[in-house]
Amino acid sequence: MDTNKAAKAVHMHSVSKSKEHGRMYHEWRKEIIMAKYRKLGRTSAQRKALLRNQVTALLNNGKIVTTEAKAKEVVKIAEGLIALAVKEKDNFEMVKVQAKVPVKDKDGKRVKEVVDGKKITKFETIEKEIKKDLPSRLHARRQMLKVLYPVVEVPTEAAGKRRNTKEVDLVAKLFDEIAPKYVDRKGGYTRIIKIGQRKGDAAMEVVLELV
Repeated sequence: MDTNKAAKAVHMHSVSKSKEHGRMYHEWRKEIIMAKYRKLGRTSAQRKALLRNQVTALLNNGKIVTTEAKAKEVVKIAEGLIALAVKEKDNFEMVKVQAKVPVKDKDGKRVKEVVDGKKITKFETIEKEIKKDLPSRLHARRQMLKVLYPVVEVPTEAAGKRRNTKEVDLVAKLFDEIAPKYVDRKGGYTRIIKIGQRKGDAAMEVVLELV
């Protein structure tokens, strides 16, 4: 009887020790994984939003000014998106579709017509060719949209007004404008140029731009 109790006590001690080792191992793994990423003095959600914002600005404008630490993190994401765009830029097929578009006059203004006593925009149906993504390119587009924020361009003369604003299709810009420039380049799509220390916290500021 005493022998059984002793064996049971040894087993429980062994299980407890094993659980403790397991917990310590997972804590160690967590520390190692988190060490791979710069925290940038922010929570996980804030850091993700910051990096998404800066990647969006870089791809839209071609360059940004930021700190060296942030630039190194932005480079990882931006270069991954560009490499994906280079790989998938030609994976589409042209298809013909029927589309309704507003009729415009010689000055570019929409033509109105009266229907049931109300003025409404006049539309016409036209046939046009559009690019239809193949499955791999469609998947790449969805991956890009998870990172990039929507961008709205406002003409200088219409600053502060919603009229004449337009949304920039950054994914299309990646596929059609940015990717073709780097077809023969294997990585190294960006460069970092140091411009000096920032006043206040003395953090190194840099210009991060597309090559």
